[in-house]
This record gives sequence, C-alpha cells and structure tokens, in this order.
Amino acid sequence: MMGGKSWDEWIEEYAESHQHPVNKWTHTFGIPMIALAVLMIPLCFFVAGAWRIALVLFVAGWVLQFIGHAFEGKPPEFFKDYRFLFVGLRWWFKKILGA
Repeated sequence: MMGGKSWDEWIEEYAESHQHPVNKWTHTFGIPMIALAVLMIPLCFFVAGAWRIALVLFVAGWVLQFIGHAFEGKPPEFFKDYRFLFVGLRWWFKKILGA
C-alpha cells in the first residue's frame, strides 16, 4: 500500500507541501477535527444529534485544510496520490507529539 516508501519518507514529502505558517496552523486544528468526526460515526447511530457535531467537525476541518493550501499556494498532496489521505494524521502526530 505504501509504494515502497517508509512512513518517514511519506511524512517528509507531505511536510514539503506544508511549510507556510498559516497552512501548518490550519492543519494543526483541521486534521484532528476530521479524525474526531470519523471516529464519531459509530456514536451517531446511538446518540441523537451526534451526527450534527460530527458533520460540523468534518466540514470545518476540511475547510481549514483548503484555506491552508490557499495560503501555501499548493494543492493538497492527496490530489496527486490518494495515499496522502492516510499520511496527514501521522504527520500531525509526529508534529504534535514527536511520535
């Protein structure tokens, strides 16, 4: 699935398109918003109205991503390779937690 690249190589390539401070900031908040929204999906089946919170988090997270890329002047990496959709969260953990 990873095309012969290590996680570090994927993250390094991802980071190259995320240099502008505004883009870094929008991704710092947008990525966990999207991840939380996805994790909330099972909850939405059992808690009335939870889908609204998940939807707002998901949409707002993606809006932040695209605003950041407007400042960066580069399209999101997943436009050239869908696998970057799986790299963003890993990049976030490395950036925030050093993991």
